[in-house]
Amino acid sequence: MTRRVPERAEVVIVGGGIAGCSVAYHLTKLGISDIVLLERKQLTCGTTWHAAGLVTQLRATRNMTELAKYTGELFHSLGPETGQETGFKQNGALRLAKSPDRLEELLRGASMGRNFGLEMHAVSPAEIKERWPLLNLEDILGGVWAPKDGQVNPADVTQAFAKGARMGGAKIIENLQVDRILVERGRAVGVATNEGNIRAKKVVVCGGMWSREFAAKQRVSLPLHAAEHFYVVTEPIGDLPRELPVLFVTDEEAYYKEDAGKLLVGCFERDAKPWARDGIPPEFCFDSLPEDFDHFERILDMAVKRVPALANAGIQLFFNGPESFTPDNRYLLGETSEVSGLFTACGFNSVGILSSGGIGKALAFWIKEGHAPVDLADVDVVRMQPFQSNKTYLYDRTKEVLGLLFDMHWPYRQYATARNVRQGVFHDRLKALGAVMTEAAGWERPGYFSLDGKAKEIEYSYGRQNWFDIVGQESRNAAGKVALFDQSCFVKYMVDGRDACAVLSRICANNVNVPVGKLVYTQCLNERGGIEADITVTRIAEDSYLVVTAATSQTRDLVWLRRNTPDEARAFIRDVTSGLPMLGLMGPSARPLLERLSGCDLSNSAFPFASSQEIEIGYAKLRASRVTYVGELGWELYVPAEFAAHVFDRVVEAGADYGLSHAGYFALGSMRMEKGYRHWGHDIGPEDTPYQAGLGFAVKLEKPEGFIGREALLRQKEQGPLRRRLVQLRMVEPDAPLVYHQEPIWANGRLVGSVTSGAYGHRVRASLGMGYVENDDGVDASFLSASQFEIEVAGRRHKAIAQFAAQYDPSNSKILA
Repeated sequence: MTRRVPERAEVVIVGGGIAGCSVAYHLTKLGISDIVLLERKQLTCGTTWHAAGLVTQLRATRNMTELAKYTGELFHSLGPETGQETGFKQNGALRLAKSPDRLEELLRGASMGRNFGLEMHAVSPAEIKERWPLLNLEDILGGVWAPKDGQVNPADVTQAFAKGARMGGAKIIENLQVDRILVERGRAVGVATNEGNIRAKKVVVCGGMWSREFAAKQRVSLPLHAAEHFYVVTEPIGDLPRELPVLFVTDEEAYYKEDAGKLLVGCFERDAKPWARDGIPPEFCFDSLPEDFDHFERILDMAVKRVPALANAGIQLFFNGPESFTPDNRYLLGETSEVSGLFTACGFNSVGILSSGGIGKALAFWIKEGHAPVDLADVDVVRMQPFQSNKTYLYDRTKEVLGLLFDMHWPYRQYATARNVRQGVFHDRLKALGAVMTEAAGWERPGYFSLDGKAKEIEYSYGRQNWFDIVGQESRNAAGKVALFDQSCFVKYMVDGRDACAVLSRICANNVNVPVGKLVYTQCLNERGGIEADITVTRIAEDSYLVVTAATSQTRDLVWLRRNTPDEARAFIRDVTSGLPMLGLMGPSARPLLERLSGCDLSNSAFPFASSQEIEIGYAKLRASRVTYVGELGWELYVPAEFAAHVFDRVVEAGADYGLSHAGYFALGSMRMEKGYRHWGHDIGPEDTPYQAGLGFAVKLEKPEGFIGREALLRQKEQGPLRRRLVQLRMVEPDAPLVYHQEPIWANGRLVGSVTSGAYGHRVRASLGMGYVENDDGVDASFLSASQFEIEVAGRRHKAIAQFAAQYDPSNSKILA
């Protein structure tokens, strides 16, 4: 057999769908031409060829929206550049609402989109009829019009990417099987094919629905699962306008697209059909799946009522094809946690076409520069947990996530499938006490406690949900008495060894070379000064530290610590989360309660804030750390798992005399918002520096050993006043709407930023948020006091107050009491 593959390449890409071809194209644009793209069969033969080709731009964050906008712009120019037409048509998109809740969702999205630079307009039923005359609008309340959205031919645009990549020097080889990734010393060094090995500096997995099984050969977790996706194409409809906008009627789980005088009607149904649980057939190529008219009939019945012309139109094609979905409905992008130099772009949840240009551009930059061009934490593959590659888990979750594309995107919405995956030691006790469980990173944890049996299930809305008053009482009890929080899902690492201090000193911006028993709040920075992790570090011995972070950062932060630990260092990092449950005992009565339980002196002089000691409760020895995430006097109790239930029972029994109540994560979220405590992934991330985030107090520039990111922070300080800073926001009106994320922030009639996170503050009785604001002359106290701030919610602006200080107890008198 003639060998077609070279022996070496700078980058090898596995997979010839639109993602792989886009990555190859964009790598050549960055000057990397020594690229080999390998496709097992033919380009587009997996999922790309049968995609609907919808091109919409609004995504959940500004950075993701910018990448989607770039994709649309690229589709305009790619055809003329390569000579391969893409079929891109910018005919706009309409989104319709049948209910007030859906209309509010659309209007909130339009406000967010305009803040991101998108053209989006609220439209009345009459205006909808003008743009889509075939519609029955008798139950439609309104909608949103996005004129820059459109549609494209997926196969054509993929061929254009491929042609552009070849023009830039890339080599594309079809009908070649890649057997596995070559890994040496934890790093990808090439691939093995049926025509020989290719050595490479970087490897990229763009294998679509094949990616999970392919990566698993090297114990790399890429959690995704295929699901059946249905649409029909009618026979030609004589009076069908050729420039109809793309139409979304998400209340009916359906979308519509004009296609050469025919109408394509597809759906994202709430109860989907996972496919190929035991693996994709090896010969699958340009194949479709068996028709299932019974499954699609409900959608089609609603479609005929919505577009009466369908009643007389024949069906030319009933199509069923597989697409891949991830457990959280966000795709997998970036460098894998298990293998350095191994990148991926897969699991696109039916938004691969509209994301293709942006993901190709972003990943190409990532491969060349070693970091993402912008904050892409939402889609970074290292956010995933290893257990999420479990086949049964993925099968069950996929039934739900396909439909989430069109389901209501409620605040606090909880997954209904693949639940009760990770249960802490206290789970059954908490359920018996009335806990209504929510989920994060697979952990079951109390959202709130239904003491009277009411509000056992969340009733979703954009306003005050049915647990609102319950959470208010939990918060007030923590402020006035004492509350117990199950914080077992918080992630804990042990860093041990003679070089533990030196390694953490280099990784952490704050000074962790502190006396034994001292707790330090710190950030881990990248070389640009951006925040990669937000952690507490407790020195428990001269050569041993306890590092604590958030549940959702478990994989990410461990990777960051390990990859920034020199190979020669005598420092060993272990994840001990499962063996060390944690309880938060918070409130003014926490001290006397804990003194009674432990027999210890817990006064300020004996046990100051930000210190940690071993104490005894009952028959157990545990670690108590005086720190808080809710802004009250309190301790975090780290208990060995085998003693945890015993300690819990002792605390609850003794707590009855001190008014102890149980509190959940909705209260914790409300209280941390009142205190302005940042949440990584929302309020801080890789593109935010500690100075911009108001965390300069946790930076020690004078540390003799220096730290990663120090030089970038020094440069930022030399540049003068910061033009972008995080502020605390408080809605002025007593009945102001709740804010959640990405609501536009106005100052003196000018858009200056957006909300990063929000919640109602029960201790201060106001709707709160925080977010970054920008001002060319600097964001300082004088700018805040001289500006009239407003927050836009669903197209309406509401007065707000912006400040740097916390809304609750800004002097920290309570936590230092």
